[in-house]
Amino acid sequence: QSGPVIDMPVPASFNDITQDPSLENYIGWVWYEKEVLLPPRWLQGDPAPRVVLRFGSAHYYSIVWVNGVQVVEHEGGHLPFEADISSVVQGSPGALCRITVALNNTLSPHTLPPGSIQYMADKSRYPRNYFVQNTRFDFFNYAGIHRPVVLYTTPAAYIDDITVTTTSSDTVAMVQYQVSVVGSTASSLSLSLRDQEGKVVAAGDGPVGELKVLNPNLWWPYLMHENPGYLYSLEVKMQAQVGRELLEDVYTLPVGIRTVHVTSTQFLINGRPFYFHGVNKHEDADIRGKGLDWPLIVKDFNLLRWLGANSFRTSHYPYAEEIMDLCDAYGIVVIDESPGVGIKLPESFGNKSLQHHLAVMEELVRRDKNRPSVVMWSVANEPASELPPAAHYFKTVIAHTKALDPSRPVTFVTDANYALDHGAPYVDVICVNSYFSWYHDPGHLEVIPLQLTAQFENWYKTYQKPIIQSEYGADSVPGLHSDPPMMFTEEYQQAMLREYHSVFDKKRKEYVIGELIWNFADFMTNQGTTRVLGNKKGIFTRQRQPKAAAFVLRDRYWKIANESSCLPPVITSHSLFL
Repeated sequence: QSGPVIDMPVPASFNDITQDPSLENYIGWVWYEKEVLLPPRWLQGDPAPRVVLRFGSAHYYSIVWVNGVQVVEHEGGHLPFEADISSVVQGSPGALCRITVALNNTLSPHTLPPGSIQYMADKSRYPRNYFVQNTRFDFFNYAGIHRPVVLYTTPAAYIDDITVTTTSSDTVAMVQYQVSVVGSTASSLSLSLRDQEGKVVAAGDGPVGELKVLNPNLWWPYLMHENPGYLYSLEVKMQAQVGRELLEDVYTLPVGIRTVHVTSTQFLINGRPFYFHGVNKHEDADIRGKGLDWPLIVKDFNLLRWLGANSFRTSHYPYAEEIMDLCDAYGIVVIDESPGVGIKLPESFGNKSLQHHLAVMEELVRRDKNRPSVVMWSVANEPASELPPAAHYFKTVIAHTKALDPSRPVTFVTDANYALDHGAPYVDVICVNSYFSWYHDPGHLEVIPLQLTAQFENWYKTYQKPIIQSEYGADSVPGLHSDPPMMFTEEYQQAMLREYHSVFDKKRKEYVIGELIWNFADFMTNQGTTRVLGNKKGIFTRQRQPKAAAFVLRDRYWKIANESSCLPPVITSHSLFL
């Protein structure tokens, strides 16, 4: 061991757990270790079960050993990885199983997100070997094992992957499926699709096919239907002869029947125009950092529904599977974003970066491809897309993502000038971030109508694609007030939102298909002269208490929902829709 050994909870970021400032901003290797006793039945049998060690995510580069034997390494955070550890553990039944993880949070120009290490050579100003981790994104670079680590078993032959796509009309839906089995060349598969009452509504067999569902219950977004987020259960049963044993594996996949289609002016879900009135979020909270926390997750979903939000973007990385499960169940629509944030340097557009980005998209699509809540992939946020190499880079990443999943539109989120953006020709939906009267013309709310209208008209004239305002907002320190409104007060945040909203209301009659506030809640950032304990653009505090802007947004979102809803108009901005 090369340093002190301390207790560390999992899942959690390690940064805020102790009183040690050097751990708060630590860059480099940390080691986790735990010993567990495996059930004897996991280690016996002919063939013995397959024992798998799975990580929900770890930040960023991981090497894992079991009983001193390296079993997996993985580059990148935010996405799961696993290892078959059967051969390591089955030789020593009754012995403790020691799991060791080395984790490195260093970011380079070729990681996602990218970063760079800067050594400070001036010995008159910095200690020897002093360095800092530079990043080009505005959130704290939390690190650690952020999501659950589990051990599970499957039979020696098992269901490895399932892919489901759906098409539907008013009276009939088709559920196309593809199932892959590993460990046997002589397996049989049977599938049954059950509704929420447990009734089998369709059945099939074989690795590829389609199920016909009569009078289907479609998966609808929250506030678009009185029964949003309707999920069927697809039960897949495999039987396989391995040696003298007949093995069986069963997997149940939630399935939502819904379609997505993009026109030059609209985003259609199940053939009906959908308007994104939602938020951008972060996985971020006091003490646990980016660590998975169930009470926080459920609180956030209750706030989203109180707000009348029907959607969010996973800014700026894939969120936990547990969060995505609730989006499927509650009908919250998701723009699923990769960790491609802060791609600013020319060297981050080279082949090494590109290959890693393609691999990350493969991992993300494999994880989330069957989720009805996911209606669009976002491959990046605010890259330097005005640089010439961005054309080939984004053409390739977007084409690769569409090849992996032809059923969904693909975008990236831009803050580049409409006339200079080399990536925009390849997206299906234009997603634009702008902060008029904040980062530009600070304090001048009166410029918003002109500048925001010009932004929309220039983008639409150039590309004839629907547009989402994917970020807008202002910092506000809760309890800070001034009239007339001044920057950082709750009044200024309210006033800026209202200026943006008046333009949205004109343009949503044409080709603007959504608005996502930045941000749902205050979140931690690196220290800096414009950041007071983090970014204060939340409409809720980091502790999830509403600022004045939350009520402005709530009134607006319920009003929009009531305008476009097929629900009875008794819903008011003061109802809680459960």
